[in-house]
Order: sequence, then structure tokens, then C-alpha cells
Amino acid sequence: MLLTSVSPTGRFLIGCHRPSYNVTNLRERIYISDLGVDPDGSPVPNTVNFPEGDVTVTEARAIYEVRNALPFRGCSYIDSGWADARRADPGMIRIHRPVVSSLKTLLGKHCSPAAAAAILQDLPQPLRYTLAQTSTDPEELMRLAESCCRLQFNRSGDPVGLHYVNRNGRLRADIDDFELFETIANNPHLPDAYKTVMVLRPGVQGESEIVGDFQQDATEVFEYLRSNSYIPWGHYAANFAHTAIRYRITDLSPTDMQGVRHLYYQRIYTVVAESLGIGHAVRQRALTVEELEELRLKIGDVLEKKGAASRHLATLWGWNFGYDFSGSGYRLHASHQMIHQQYAVVPETVIGAEGEPLASFSCGDMVADVISQYRNSYQSDFFADYIRCLAENTRTDGQPGERSLIVWQDENVLLFVPKAQVSQWELQLMVVADSAAGPVGNVIEADSSVRHSIDKAILIAQQVLAELGVTMVSSIEYSKRIGLRNGQRLLYAFLPKLPWSMGAFSEAQGRFILGHYPEDFALACRRQSGAVEKSQDDAKKD
Repeated sequence: MLLTSVSPTGRFLIGCHRPSYNVTNLRERIYISDLGVDPDGSPVPNTVNFPEGDVTVTEARAIYEVRNALPFRGCSYIDSGWADARRADPGMIRIHRPVVSSLKTLLGKHCSPAAAAAILQDLPQPLRYTLAQTSTDPEELMRLAESCCRLQFNRSGDPVGLHYVNRNGRLRADIDDFELFETIANNPHLPDAYKTVMVLRPGVQGESEIVGDFQQDATEVFEYLRSNSYIPWGHYAANFAHTAIRYRITDLSPTDMQGVRHLYYQRIYTVVAESLGIGHAVRQRALTVEELEELRLKIGDVLEKKGAASRHLATLWGWNFGYDFSGSGYRLHASHQMIHQQYAVVPETVIGAEGEPLASFSCGDMVADVISQYRNSYQSDFFADYIRCLAENTRTDGQPGERSLIVWQDENVLLFVPKAQVSQWELQLMVVADSAAGPVGNVIEADSSVRHSIDKAILIAQQVLAELGVTMVSSIEYSKRIGLRNGQRLLYAFLPKLPWSMGAFSEAQGRFILGHYPEDFALACRRQSGAVEKSQDDAKKD
């Protein structure tokens, strides 16, 4: 039996636990004590914790079990005790904004400026990390930066570079505490001049070659090659340039998103074209949208002729947005705050230890396996049934009220809340458009209209989450291998990290605990999406 919530009936399969059971009491010792006093001054004992006999639980609150549409992503458990409160008030689905924070200002109320500066300099390391991450005071962050690295200043006192030292025969920036340095540089409240010389200027973070760029109006993006990569064949990163500083999702314009995504499409198309022996004359400039589409069509023609003889490459695309670092020394997300996206082409095979070809991993292959297993189990098309289940969705709790899981859609794409979320606030984007050869399953099969819809929907998804207070999101692409025809549709997942849900043993087992019904989260997102889309349209007009 295939363990998926999707079914050919057009209804999601949902389980509900309402357990009643007996528990044998095996406790030997009793420690009765008072916990304190109530408002009347009477003792509050802990006797309830030490029952005399066995314990009987009668109809515990409902827990809804929703298998993921994609079985390899596990199963979600919705606690009705939490979710019912959010059904009554979807406005509870929100993260509160960080408060204004300045230790320097606080110290200034109690001691002299010199003493305050000395205290900042001598703070224990965990407190310095916390301050670097949470401070909203630009001057305080500047002083912290100057305390952990050697900066070069001009006569006006502005930072213009870093001092370098010779370490093991190589020049390295003179930094005392790299984690503190990075955390300060990743704080949006640090003045841009400091950000630029510390982490944004090309070359300051290493020797990765810039092999592409996009420039339009106020948008400029560089494409860096990560040649020594954990990804086979290397991978690429589209980073905003030091001339277009983007630390917050609200900073992003439609043109910004077009820029980072154009570099992704351009690199994938050129790499695939070269692997197929398709030449193109463009060098040392970006391809236009028209040239990109022309190259895509050429790739399609060659793949059609080669058929099964072609190598089935795959695309890899991901985006870690948001940086956080704890006082205890744990990096909580991303390598840097500056908005960037990463991508690569994954080969079909990798050479094994004995020289034999082995299948090379791509996460989209797991979706392909689901499609095949679903067809064998139900003699039906997985994505056709999935789309039908989304369209005909009913509330998870069976109650009246909002039932739609759709956040935003156009003729090409569907942005929705998955019935089973692997992140508490997960969103997904599915391409519903078809090409001449069938469902669009990768960016090679996506024409300029579909690509535009994908880009717009990605920006809406990120900005909707940002409006709800999210500051850290991992985004991934599940794509079909190039040249295959198996009914697979291109799918994106947006996975926020929430302060109260960073992942633990449950998540490691594929069990995801939720405190809301997906329909109510979709409603909370829709309330933001209209304003987000309007702001995007206004940005285009400007």
C-alpha cells in the first residue's frame, strides 16, 4: 500500500486519533509537596502527579494524522487543542517582530560613555554573539565590528577595506573571531559601508569566479562559481551585488527576483545545451529573454530527436534565506544573510568504487518513484489526482468554515498550503501548465510565460511568509529529470523555520507536529497575498 494522502477519489485521506486507554501504574515512591500558594494564599499541592492506582484516559483530544502527499516526506500530526484556537482566530498565526535593542543606550543611562564602551569591549563571548545578532543600534554594531577585525578607514573615518595578514603563505583578513565577524556583518542594522567591506564586495569572501551577472535599473546580481563544491560538477550562487544590498524579503522587487532567477535559467540552459552539443555564440554578457527561449527550444528539439538515448540530467535549485547565530555558538540557519540562491546541474550517473555507473541522487527522483508506485497501486495519475484533491479539499477537522488550501494562482502555477506540512508553515508551488509534450516538470520545459509565473509566485510566497513574521526559510525545487516523460510536475517547497519548532527527534523520524489546520494557515496567507501582489504591481509601475 502506498502511504500517501492523495487518492483517486479526489479526497485527501486523513486519520483521526481519539484514544481511550488504561495505563498500569508501576511507580513505587511518592513525593507529595506544595508547589507554592494560590491567590488566596492556600497551598498548591502536587497530589495530581501521584495517583494511587492505574490511570484511565477517556477520549483524549483529537489528533489528526495526515500522510504527506509525497510519502518520502513523512506524516503530519495536527493537535486539535492548539489548532481549534487558531481556527477561531487565524490572526494568531504570526511571529511577533523583534524589539528594538541597544545595550549601548541602556549602559548610557547608568555610566559614562567611556565606561559603556569599555563594557561593550569586555562582554563575555556568548553575550557578544547575542548582541551581534539582536542589536538594532548601528553605532553599537560598528563598535563591535571594529573590536573583532582590523578595518581600513579613509580620512573621513569611513571604512574602505580590511587589513590583511600573511597566514601560511596566503593573505587572510585580520579577524579575531570569525563567527562574531560574520554575525555582525549579517545584521541588517549594520551600516551598508561596513557590510560592503566586511562581506559584500566581490572577493572579500574568497576567490570564487564571477561567471555571470544581471543588471537592470536598481538591480544587480553576480553569479559565483563554487568550483570546489559538494555538488557534483560544481554549483553556482546568484548573489546580489554590493551595489544592490538586499537583506530583507521586503527589500526584494519583481525585477530583483527576475534577476536571480534569470541567472538560474541561463546557467541551466547553457550547461544542458553544451552537454547536448548545442553551440551558442553568447559570451561575456547575459542572454536576453528571447535568446533564452530560443536556446530552450533548441534543447527541446535535440532531446526529442535523441529520445531515450539522451542523458537524463537533473536540476538542483535551493535558497536558504535568513541568518541566525545563538549565544551558545550554534548557527541556526544559512551561511549569510544577503539574499542569494544556489543551483546546479546533477548528472545521471556517478562512478562507483569498482568503476561501475551508479545512479546520481536528485531529490526529484523520489517524486518520480511516487508517481510510478501510485500508478501501479491505483492505475491513476498522481498529479491529476493531487490537483483534484486540492480543488475539492474539505476541512481537516470536518467542521464548517474555510476549506481552500490555495494562496495564489494564475493560469500556469498554483501556490498552496500542502495538506500535510513538514514545516509548520510550509507552502508549495506547483506548475499546472502543460507543454506540448505533457506536464511541465522542469525549467527546460517551462516557456517564458511559465517562468514568469514561477518567479512571481516564489516572490509572493516569500513575502507572504515575511508578512507573518518569518525570518528564515529554506526553499527547494523538486524537478523531473530532463528528457523524461512520466507525468511529473515541477514542484517547489518553502520551509520556514519557526522559533518554537526548529526540529527534533519527531522530525528526524518524519513525524511533523502542527498546531493549526492547513485551511486556516491558507486563510492567514491569503490575507497577506493581496497586499503583497499589489506592492509588486506598484513596484513594476515605478
